[in-house]
Amino acid sequence: MDTNKKILIIEDEEIISNLLVKKISQQGFEVKVACNGQEGLDLMKADKPDLVLTDIIMPQKDGFSVIEDMKKTESLKDVPVIIISNSGQPVELDRAKALGVCDWIIKTEFDPSEILNKIKKAL
Repeated sequence: MDTNKKILIIEDEEIISNLLVKKISQQGFEVKVACNGQEGLDLMKADKPDLVLTDIIMPQKDGFSVIEDMKKTESLKDVPVIIISNSGQPVELDRAKALGVCDWIIKTEFDPSEILNKIKKAL
């Protein structure tokens, strides 16, 4: 397992992002956090991550817009994305699949080891 991988978390709920950072960095990954979609894109362009975990509903730019922008950016279009959301509505799941998202985690149901398994699978 290559633990020098860089993971970017785009999440506006501090409790969730802190929990994710703690869990993921304990596995040896380098973790960065953005609290909104625009900040996430700026961080990605400055330092390309190996994987992005993003929320959908956020200030300034939602997760779908972030993914759409990534797909239009040559250097970011192949970066795998896992969505972390409160919602698992079929219409959102369909849109996420259409955008090439590799996985989906529902915040209220996830357990940290499940997230680590999904990250390892995506990388």
